Amino acid sequence: MGMEFGWWATDPETGKHQICVRIHGGNIAWTRKHGHHNPWETYGPPGEADWERLLAEAERRVPRRLISPKQFEAIRQLRETAR
Repeated sequence: MGMEFGWWATDPETGKHQICVRIHGGNIAWTRKHGHHNPWETYGPPGEADWERLLAEAERRVPRRLISPKQFEAIRQLRETAR
């Protein structure tokens, strides 16, 4: 089962953009988009703040049972392997 997380971020160089993280089958894809009619582009490598935001978003979903604790641990493992 795939998971998708998204949020808005502001960068001093490029301005405001939307970040979307898709996790499926042990693979993770980071993409971003500037504006409504622009295409999604690959975002990377994600910084430490991006990983912290992803873990915070995932951690908020565990108590509401939107993702399981096992899926949350899989996201943590993806972070460790990306270091």
